Amino acid sequence: MQTVSCPSCGAEVHFRSHASVLAVCEYCHSTIIKDADAVRDIGKMSAVLEDYSPIQVGTAGVHEGVNFTVVGRIQQRYAAGTWNEWYVLFDDASTAWLGDSSGLYTLTRERKASGTLPAFAELRPGQRYTINGEPYTAAEVRSGECIAGQGELPFKVGSGWRIQVADLRNYASFATLDYTDGPQPVLYQGVAVTLDGMQCQLLRDTDAIARTAGKYRGKLDALDCPACGSGIQYVPGAAAQLVCPSCHAQLDASGPEAQVLAKGRQVEDEADITLELGASAKINNADFTVIGMMRRADDEGSAWNEYLLYNAIAGFFWLVETDDGWSRANVLPNWPSWASLEAEKCTLDDTTYTRLYDYGSQVTYAAGAFNWKVAVGDTTHVYEFEQGQTRLAAELSSEEMTWSRSVPVAYDQMSAWFGAAFHGSMPSSNSKMSHRGAAKIFIIITLVLNAIPMFISFSSTLIWSLLGCLALFVPAVFLDKNKTP
Repeated sequence: MQTVSCPSCGAEVHFRSHASVLAVCEYCHSTIIKDADAVRDIGKMSAVLEDYSPIQVGTAGVHEGVNFTVVGRIQQRYAAGTWNEWYVLFDDASTAWLGDSSGLYTLTRERKASGTLPAFAELRPGQRYTINGEPYTAAEVRSGECIAGQGELPFKVGSGWRIQVADLRNYASFATLDYTDGPQPVLYQGVAVTLDGMQCQLLRDTDAIARTAGKYRGKLDALDCPACGSGIQYVPGAAAQLVCPSCHAQLDASGPEAQVLAKGRQVEDEADITLELGASAKINNADFTVIGMMRRADDEGSAWNEYLLYNAIAGFFWLVETDDGWSRANVLPNWPSWASLEAEKCTLDDTTYTRLYDYGSQVTYAAGAFNWKVAVGDTTHVYEFEQGQTRLAAELSSEEMTWSRSVPVAYDQMSAWFGAAFHGSMPSSNSKMSHRGAAKIFIIITLVLNAIPMFISFSSTLIWSLLGCLALFVPAVFLDKNKTP
């Protein structure tokens, strides 16, 4: 380790890795470049915006039997939010990057690419590409900028540094193509990881996250909407993208003061909210809080509610409320094997899932805090697969693709988790079947009863049978589309 004095304030600055060429003074935020045996100050680096991440410079862990320490961080912003890249130094002097976005983590190292890599403009989320002989699916294609740095880093970087990257996945394998320095990308490959799996120590606890978030946002439990003045409850440090429940303005609370990103879009109908923002529950021995809620609708007008829950260590998950009941959905760190967007089956952990349906989805209402930017009118295309009671869902937009897995949650379990904060009603046996579902059953009965008459007089019986089926099905479709959620 090399220790130098900050040219600006004189404080000690440590270079733990021989590969590091830049360090940010933790006292005055001067950016220090190491050049041979000399150091020089090239200006101030913006202070990082402390978010919900439990990682910090100094966090230590183990990967593949080798100890490591987090020595630096680049904080980056793109259209939908922010993410962190932590610079990791191993005891064997090798280095890696620990990606940190919305509670999901990846560990990657720079690799030499064999063969031709796709151009940035050619990449599309959901499409498959071959990298070093392996098939990868594009998960995210984004342009952004560096907004802050901390600790020591292996290259010169400053606030406003433009970034172009694409993330790709193959089960637990992860690849990043970095086009920042030109059309020929730098390749990083690695795997999805968890903090528990890496035995991480010296993580920030819940109190530390709330305390530092409050320092930057100026509020601990709420802030006043800059657009309308209404109070917005949120968990400090949990998410920086807010939607005002009153005026539906999009807010960015990642800086010292909340800023309006976009005026609220008029919402025709307020959502029937079963779980209020701020409701809490102990789930698997962890305290979770409802921080965001949105209502979505499909192409046929069917609607459902999604509630975002958060715990500082366990991260995020969703509770989804439909006419059929409740389910719990988690974003998958390991992706299923799916040959193409047209394929009828996908496989995950040796289990094959069959395509159930796909549909367009649109956000019709949103309120609270989210770990990415959300607004009324946002659209995605959803592909759902089923095996038993477990469902997998791929959501695809122009910039991103995600996979999630959901399982049913009983009404009694929801009531036990949230107690008096749960305002849901138990689904009746009638609500479990749509009008169309009931109509299909009667249509099948009608066709079975008319099977013998068809042998005697096929043409006339078929015509009357079809008319009868239409008489059952058309009103059912109308009733389903116009029923009150």
